[in-house]
Amino acid sequence: MLDPSQIRAITLDLDDTLWPIWPAIHRAEEVLLLWLKEHAAKTAALFPTTEALRSIRLQIERERPDLRHDLSALRRESIAEAMRRAGDDERLAIPAFDIFFAQRQQVQLFDDSLPALEFLAQRWPIVAVTNGNADVQRIGIGQFFRDSFNVSRTGFAKPDIRIFHCAAQSLGVPSSATLHIGDDAQLDVVAGRNAGMQVIWVNREHRDWPVQDQASPMMVSSLAQLCDLLR
Repeated sequence: MLDPSQIRAITLDLDDTLWPIWPAIHRAEEVLLLWLKEHAAKTAALFPTTEALRSIRLQIERERPDLRHDLSALRRESIAEAMRRAGDDERLAIPAFDIFFAQRQQVQLFDDSLPALEFLAQRWPIVAVTNGNADVQRIGIGQFFRDSFNVSRTGFAKPDIRIFHCAAQSLGVPSSATLHIGDDAQLDVVAGRNAGMQVIWVNREHRDWPVQDQASPMMVSSLAQLCDLLR
């Protein structure tokens, strides 16, 4: 049973915990394609759909495992590679990525996210721990977070326990007194446990616990339920 009195800090996943990620990615890819049609026409002609752009991103992910967890670097390189193949100036990949990245920050929070952030931030310091490239300041929720850690900053991505330890250490709190909250069974729950943290699985879709060799964690189907649990 979770004892809120034993919690001194919160680490919190972002994508698919506070907002659905794929609608934001799809919109960002559409905006990127429109920009390419205006500024890199040969690239837009060679990769005329968002599916075509996504296919080259997946190819670069396979060919560059060193970039697999650095989503910003992976996206920039995939845009640059598309431009190289098309014969456009690959230096345009920098402003093209900036357009994509700005749109990627235009997320739609789940209805329960803002009330949950207000509730949690009044009680504990919160640090974001994400494998994505969301920027809490640009999204407009930075006031709820003491800090934010991702692979671009640390060099580590979940499930590497070092990214969790970076977050706890930034607050001067032991991992055992930190509660990690996230939606991914492996990257959040199993990895958070391995880092020595308490964990809660945000399971909005009511999925079965998929990790056969570990006991199922404490689970909530919404952040509203999470707040009720922690009151």
